[in-house]
Amino acid sequence: MKTATLPSLRVPPELRRSAEAVLHEGESLSSLIEQSLRGEVARRRTQAEFIARGLAVRDEARQTNDYLDAGEVHAGLRDMLAKAKAKS
Repeated sequence: MKTATLPSLRVPPELRRSAEAVLHEGESLSSLIEQSLRGEVARRRTQAEFIARGLAVRDEARQTNDYLDAGEVHAGLRDMLAKAKAKS
């Protein structure tokens, strides 16, 4: 597989020093940047999927007029919290 390059990244010298200071043994600045980029891409995909699921549920609720009462949801969450606290 061919590799591609990313645009050069200009950062303040302090940020570069901070990044270099946290490198693991044998890790390069380039590998840290690549790992960070992969993580951010994954987070953004997950966030987009989460939002899409939420919008789909909202649209389904509007079509079916099937909503949950907020008070009931809050009561259910309080019960779950109380049970979790009792277990610990």
